[in-house]
Amino acid sequence: MSPPTKDDIFAYALSKTLTRVSSPATVGLYSSCQSRIRRVLRKMEVFLTRETVRLELEEEHKEKSRPRPVKPSLCSMLALLGRLLFYKPIWTTENQDHYNVRFIYVNFSAWHFAGSDLLWAGLAIRLLQAVEIHFGKLLLVLYRVAQHHKEEEIKNKIVVAGPHHWRSKRICCCPLWCFILLSLLVPIILLIFLHLTFGLSKIVGKPSPKVNGSASHAGGLEGLLIALFGVPASTVLAFLFKMGKSLVFSQERNIQRGMDNDRVSAKLGFMNKVRKEMWLISRYVEFMEVFERRRIRVVLRITDLDRCSPRKIVAVLDAINILLSDEDSPFISVLAVDPEMIVQKVNFAEGCFCREDRGYALLNRIVTLAFTVPPLCDDSKLCLFQNLASGSRTLEDLNEDQTEGLKINFSDPSGVEVRSETNEYYPLIDRDLGLHVTEADIENCVKRSVGSIERKLKEYFFDDAMSMRRVVNTIRVTVIITKALKTKLPQPDLIAAWVVLANQWPCRLSWIIQCVEDALQRAEIDRDESVADGSKTLWKVFSESRAELYVMRGQIEDLLDQDGDPEMFERFLKLDFRLTVEDLKAFNVVTVNLNHSLKKELAQIRGTSRLNDSAWTRTFAPLPITSIINMDSEDICKELEKMKYPEKYADIVKVNGISGSALVFGNQDDIKKLLDMTFGEWTTFRLRFLGSPLRKHLPRPSSSHQDTHHHPHLTSS
Repeated sequence: MSPPTKDDIFAYALSKTLTRVSSPATVGLYSSCQSRIRRVLRKMEVFLTRETVRLELEEEHKEKSRPRPVKPSLCSMLALLGRLLFYKPIWTTENQDHYNVRFIYVNFSAWHFAGSDLLWAGLAIRLLQAVEIHFGKLLLVLYRVAQHHKEEEIKNKIVVAGPHHWRSKRICCCPLWCFILLSLLVPIILLIFLHLTFGLSKIVGKPSPKVNGSASHAGGLEGLLIALFGVPASTVLAFLFKMGKSLVFSQERNIQRGMDNDRVSAKLGFMNKVRKEMWLISRYVEFMEVFERRRIRVVLRITDLDRCSPRKIVAVLDAINILLSDEDSPFISVLAVDPEMIVQKVNFAEGCFCREDRGYALLNRIVTLAFTVPPLCDDSKLCLFQNLASGSRTLEDLNEDQTEGLKINFSDPSGVEVRSETNEYYPLIDRDLGLHVTEADIENCVKRSVGSIERKLKEYFFDDAMSMRRVVNTIRVTVIITKALKTKLPQPDLIAAWVVLANQWPCRLSWIIQCVEDALQRAEIDRDESVADGSKTLWKVFSESRAELYVMRGQIEDLLDQDGDPEMFERFLKLDFRLTVEDLKAFNVVTVNLNHSLKKELAQIRGTSRLNDSAWTRTFAPLPITSIINMDSEDICKELEKMKYPEKYADIVKVNGISGSALVFGNQDDIKKLLDMTFGEWTTFRLRFLGSPLRKHLPRPSSSHQDTHHHPHLTSS
């Protein structure tokens, strides 16, 4: 048995979470490496299949009714036809929360529809095709004709408590099946009665031409038979006509014609038609859930969206937010993208006028579970390099035997692939990777963490349900990853606190992580073991670097806009949760709700890639802004001594108390006048202390209302 890789654990945690997450849901699967995204998606399907089989095996030991098989038998098919024609489902508390679940997988490659102006309509076509392929087009058409009623869309869904899951359709207080049966039996009974009364020859005999204008027995009987059989026959013919019309003129074809016709697609009625189709699919899946006695979730995997133009990216995100966000819809959208590319393109899209329309805010408004695939560890990098050297092409080739027999063709030109677990996937349970996390342990840890939220973290929530759902889902993922890694589980309140910290203040937390990483790297280079102290609080790390972040505020305004109240952030780390660097190291491995592109952008702005140490760097090159801000007068005097400046300048620095902050935020003309240097001395001094390339592009601190309004607490004490 080969040990599980990090990607195995991430896919396992995501699959365990998706079996319990409520729909509709949108999972943001973020990574800059497309190979890792595809690898996690493929392994996620394997683990989801294992989970559904495990849940079904557990259900066998309970006294509840077992779910119907995925592939229906002849009896099950007849029962389904009977339910479609003569019964309506009753929404009960039991059938709305089945223990068992199965997944239908649908691939949507946005790149295949990139040439269309209506990318969101292409997404609807893919879902419609998937449902038709999986359940059968005839059954969907039968549901459309026999079950679907337009007025039900505006009615509220009523969930009742009771043992019955079906109610019979009625006509005049009579069950529909009974009414049809009577309409067939009554004519037969009348024929038998007439036969016994008048005789068969008199009933069917031809009229005599010699009758003086009187009607014959047969003529009267024909009128009677037409009256008896006419209404049922016309009803059946009308039903068959609707069925044939729906089969010939499919809704998929209607949507495609609407996409091709600019006059149709530009009208509100076209989008409303697409929305109604999505509502019909949702209700049909709900119908099948009641019939099969299990939850059914349609997993829509959206890939290659970051290759499209900004306008089309926004259109798909809006479709996810509007078309697939009905509170009763069974859709789970997996948005597998590079978040940095999405954000950059969305920010340049047309109509991006307000803060909520910008990249990060738009994703946060849609995504209910942000799952960022952490970067490759050193061992994984080495394994990837060895595989590439041996002839493998991508990361997807690693440990291919673990997913053998379950290939997913993401490059299929059709763009449609419908997958659901069947009996042939049962052997997947035997392919054990040693990942066994019981549902009881997960629920216990999650409940304790959520309990701590109720006591201490309730003041730190945004007042929207989307943010709360992200927190709950992320806590579950974090617990599963921690247990799967077999590391020591932190205190439940700290798990919840870390998730809330990453969710509410992603920019500030990314800044703290970057500062800690830079300090450790610098300490390793300088062989300074004192920096490795893990008891240092995160608030102290932030306080020491807050001035530097303030200087950078003009370049990271979009990042800072994601953060919540600064005072609450200070209270969070300073009073309520005194998290340390040691806690950061423990949680950093299992953090999936923090976008790594934030830290990457902060690292680039901070200038982590500096020139190699040399004599010119030590003497004349601009000092890093981090070093300048933290300098006092003595440090500046030491630098002047290294630069072989006269002692009189050091005396001026000491007398006037010139510190690094004074050099950064002070006026250059005032500093030049105070030091009274020669032109050559001032040029070298300015290059060393004031000529940082970073600050050439930064706005000078201003007392304007705008500067103090957005982020006034970055430098407050």
